[in-house]
Amino acid sequence: MLSLDFADPKINADPFPVFAQLRESDPVHWSPVLKAWVITRYDDVRRVAVSNADMSAERLAPFFATVPAESQGGFANLMTYLGKWMVFRDPPEHTRLRRLFTKAFTSRSVMALEPNVGEIVALLFDEMEQKARSTGVVDWIADFAYPLPATVMMDLLGVPRDDLHRVKDWSNDIALFIGTSRATADKYLRAEAGAKAMAEYFRGIIASRTVDPQDDIISQLVTEPDKREALTDDEVIATCILLLFAGHETTTNLLGNGFYYTMNAPEQWARVKDDPSLAETAVEEWLRYDGPSGALVRVVTADVEFGGRTMLQGQRVFAFINSANRDPEQFGDADRLDLGRSPNPHLTFGHGIHFCLGAQLARLEGQIALRALIERFPGISLATDSAPGWRDSIILRGMQSLPIRLR
Repeated sequence: MLSLDFADPKINADPFPVFAQLRESDPVHWSPVLKAWVITRYDDVRRVAVSNADMSAERLAPFFATVPAESQGGFANLMTYLGKWMVFRDPPEHTRLRRLFTKAFTSRSVMALEPNVGEIVALLFDEMEQKARSTGVVDWIADFAYPLPATVMMDLLGVPRDDLHRVKDWSNDIALFIGTSRATADKYLRAEAGAKAMAEYFRGIIASRTVDPQDDIISQLVTEPDKREALTDDEVIATCILLLFAGHETTTNLLGNGFYYTMNAPEQWARVKDDPSLAETAVEEWLRYDGPSGALVRVVTADVEFGGRTMLQGQRVFAFINSANRDPEQFGDADRLDLGRSPNPHLTFGHGIHFCLGAQLARLEGQIALRALIERFPGISLATDSAPGWRDSIILRGMQSLPIRLR
């Protein structure tokens, strides 16, 4: 019997062989390990992503409902703030919350950020080069893939750049819960502590912006009447946590995973170096090949027939995006990294009403980073032949660190 258990380090490092077997023999698979349905084919994952009638995005609510009353204090901040994230809400609440932020992430708004993104990339490369002079090796994740998207989002929100590292500590703890970690025993305790710390942090910034507004998203939330009336105080804090968390977690993984696989495909690295105009298709292939979001999760709201199986109300569904993106029925030579692949209809940003609000920004950051990398460090290489350590997560697909040498 096939088993998809991300607590197994081998599967966590490379789930794709099991994905292939499931797509072939059991594409709608009941997993006794996850106690959930596992969906692996492209068309089925896409169907789950757009389904609103019989599947709900509110995957945290059923979990919180099972917490005994006497234990709910230990989940107070997770319930108060993460439960209000728009990504875990269905219409009409999802529609209301998303509409408030659409303007900040339009194509025009995102393209206006290009100079700032380029400036941050150059600054980080300077710091990496200086560090490499003394250590010889730098960490692509800690020194670049994390601080780039995190700094961009902090600037948008109006959060001081000096707080970068403590924000990362809180995010790491929250990610254990959101990412459905399989091997971290104290994930709930750490996630609750991270959510509490980040909520208190944003509560202070919101109070400051209420008195002294700046040119940032938080100031808009607390000073524009139409938006202020639409959001409760807790929703403002929850949205700030979501934007900062989601605004860097997935893009960090995009930059980390994509760079790693490119360095392991010398012919592809040479190809994009020779033709930097491939940066756009290269980033799309980074998103497809082993993308930053391993799976999306839904909860069945009414008994439904799906792929010849009966899903029961209340059961969870893991629709594995990274499996769908390797489906040979949709992608030719699907297991091959091809930085010039076109068309590339991957599902990494989701589909339907929950399509990722920050997709344009993630693409922009990836493309600017890749072009600058080619120009600045064309001889860059991995510093070790050993496989990277992948994070303990089903939902968030990324590595913990990636030592590199600059040339």
